Amino acid sequence: MPHPEADSAPVVTVADPITEIAYAKVNLALHVRRRRDDGYHELESLFVFAEDGDRLSGFATDDGMIALSVDGPFGAGLGNGAGNLVSEAATKLQAFLGERRGAKLHLFKSLPVASGIGGGSADAAAALRLLVRLWDASVDQIVLERLALELGSDVPACLRSVTQRVTGRGEGLEACAIEGLSERPMLLVNPGVAVPTGPVFAVWDRKDRGALVAGRFDELVKMGRNDLENPAIALAPVISDVLARLRSQAGVRLARMSGSGATCFALFDDAAQRDAATTNIRAAHPDWWTMATRIKG
Repeated sequence: MPHPEADSAPVVTVADPITEIAYAKVNLALHVRRRRDDGYHELESLFVFAEDGDRLSGFATDDGMIALSVDGPFGAGLGNGAGNLVSEAATKLQAFLGERRGAKLHLFKSLPVASGIGGGSADAAAALRLLVRLWDASVDQIVLERLALELGSDVPACLRSVTQRVTGRGEGLEACAIEGLSERPMLLVNPGVAVPTGPVFAVWDRKDRGALVAGRFDELVKMGRNDLENPAIALAPVISDVLARLRSQAGVRLARMSGSGATCFALFDDAAQRDAATTNIRAAHPDWWTMATRIKG
């Protein structure tokens, strides 16, 4: 016989988690201009985003706590406490909104840490997008981008995750459409070394080599550059090996380092060329991290 109270016992349900992709950010060009009075440098960059990246999922809780778990290929070296940008983003948004609910979050870390493709910034941006949805919050985009800038220079751009020209410290965002970029096959390669941004800027020679011109794809190829590429190579010479290997592949239209390194990218006209290059590089350097992807439309 069933217990007489069985039919009246409350049914506890757990909502299905929602998910956001933290799209890998790639600087197709990065021009470092003058040093500002606040200590930051004026930057001019063209950001694109891969179709792939880290994966953040979560659901709302009633206890007001922010809980984060991390796993994945690059999860072991990443803490889940206050030092993690996902936790910082969640706590900052919660305080800004006066939100009494909490969230249980899980980050699957697919992108290398400190690798120049915005892993931490993309994760923080994904956290903001996800929590706005979870908490059904109404936040003006400009206000959210200001909040994002407090977390890091690249976070506002990662919040949008569209092709855009980025200026200043990261606060100047201008979405742009450059013919031939959307959905272009792209290969990312990292040799397995972490290159923190601070030391790279410390090695940079402080020379202003001119403005970014990238209205067309051919201008980006011929006139674009990454001013942090040589400083990063001085700290991690293996980056030059990655670039040489990429530039030797058939069908490469452009190969550069992204951000402050050490991840480098190559753009191709078609996926078959990219896939052949991926196979070649994996065979020659099985210890290097690679990701065959496309530029997000």
